[in-house]
Amino acid sequence: MKSLLRNAALVAGLLLAVPAALAADPPSPDEPGGDKAGPPAPAPLPADASVRQSTRIDGRTLGYTATVGTLPVKDDKGRTSGEVVFTAYTVEGRDRPVTFALNGGPGASSVYLNLGAIGPKVVAFGGAGDSASAPATLRDNPGTWLDFTDLVFIDPVGTGFSRALVGEEEAKKQFYNPKADVEYLSRTIYDWLVRNGRLQSRKYLVGESYGGFRGPRITHYLQTRLGVAMNGVVLVSPYLNPTLDDNGDVSPLAWMLTLPSIAAAHLEREGRLTDANMRQVIDYTRGDYAVALMKGRSDPQASEAMIRRVTELTGLDAAYVRRAGGRLETQAYLREAFRDRGELGSRYDANVTAFDPFPNDPEQRANDPLLDSIIAPTTTAMVDFVTRVVGWKVDARYQALNYEVNRLWDWNDELRKGAVTQLRQAVAIDPRLRVLIAHGWNDLSCPFMGSVLTVDQMPAMGSDPDRVQVRNYPGGHMFYNRADSQATFRRDVQALYATH
Repeated sequence: MKSLLRNAALVAGLLLAVPAALAADPPSPDEPGGDKAGPPAPAPLPADASVRQSTRIDGRTLGYTATVGTLPVKDDKGRTSGEVVFTAYTVEGRDRPVTFALNGGPGASSVYLNLGAIGPKVVAFGGAGDSASAPATLRDNPGTWLDFTDLVFIDPVGTGFSRALVGEEEAKKQFYNPKADVEYLSRTIYDWLVRNGRLQSRKYLVGESYGGFRGPRITHYLQTRLGVAMNGVVLVSPYLNPTLDDNGDVSPLAWMLTLPSIAAAHLEREGRLTDANMRQVIDYTRGDYAVALMKGRSDPQASEAMIRRVTELTGLDAAYVRRAGGRLETQAYLREAFRDRGELGSRYDANVTAFDPFPNDPEQRANDPLLDSIIAPTTTAMVDFVTRVVGWKVDARYQALNYEVNRLWDWNDELRKGAVTQLRQAVAIDPRLRVLIAHGWNDLSCPFMGSVLTVDQMPAMGSDPDRVQVRNYPGGHMFYNRADSQATFRRDVQALYATH
């Protein structure tokens, strides 16, 4: 994947080049980072607002309350330094679980899980042939989880309408680094539970992309620091173990991660994408392919056999595979696979394409074709829902994807650590905690093979081998925009919830 954060075209959880509007608000003179001569503090956000709605699921009508509200973030002196905006969907009834949902980036709001995957309403985006200018019309979501859990979607500071109330440098310390990010988001979850009297409810966490990096870390922090235990965690296309693709000049892992997803995209184009066929691809990848890569030029026969097999699995031109030495770099592949059509594939779903505006340039100049198409429908649908349907009247810009937050992000060497340590520790602490890791076969931004290899190295920690499991579905990073994949994913999640 040639790390998401080393390539500005993708940024781990869906980012587009848009200027910051929220975090750039200057602090007031009395706040940390304030300037006596600076502009005044931003206007207060509205009071929480709610509306009654309904949706159709499996032929029946489900009524619920949609709430848009705000939770303050306090600094170590008790001053409000930021405001987190959430969207909650709750159904009347006793013993309802509650699920907290986060997307990634850093710099992505939760709109993609909300209006694309598991919320009660959806808008079309991110699929093959979807148009950015099509009406952003919300419709009932057949794949929603609302019939078996309440849902709370959290927009981290700098995304959605959430905002920092301190200056840029102070925001980097309090919000824009992995440690602070996990701590204030964990406290946001805790605060919502306390405010709504839900500490005794069954609790779940779902994180997509960089949200999959956050997920195990938040779960462990809640367990050990705030005294709140999750019953289950769902990681969607997670950015879980970022260092697997390091040392690509020597280690076979970088190429082992991407080959299966490239092969999956080819099988799908041929109508042959099945679990059985993918099992053969996975077995080859972790067997003869890895061995041939490790041997390198010391075994020419193994290299020749590897190049032939990679050509068969991917459907690529044999001369191209030979030039690449059977090591398929993601961006080069996404141009090569569709070069005869003058199109680019998306690293978020290799079979979602768009015309290449610069087909004769030696390197790709255009942004990812999927990312460029999703800003308009998600932003329009979410802002209309919040301001018109719910009536949460706010005079601010909505940030579905914020590159400025990503630019300000201070990793402090935390990226290299990933989130596998916290995943192992959280599962070890609680023998009833269950984790579902879900991927789309075609995703080259967070390839499924990384999670397969990671989970296979984890100790069993009990008699149930499915406490931490990986499931794969046709599609890409947002595989849930395919109806069949979304339906299967929903059934797998219901099975996880049913264990409690």
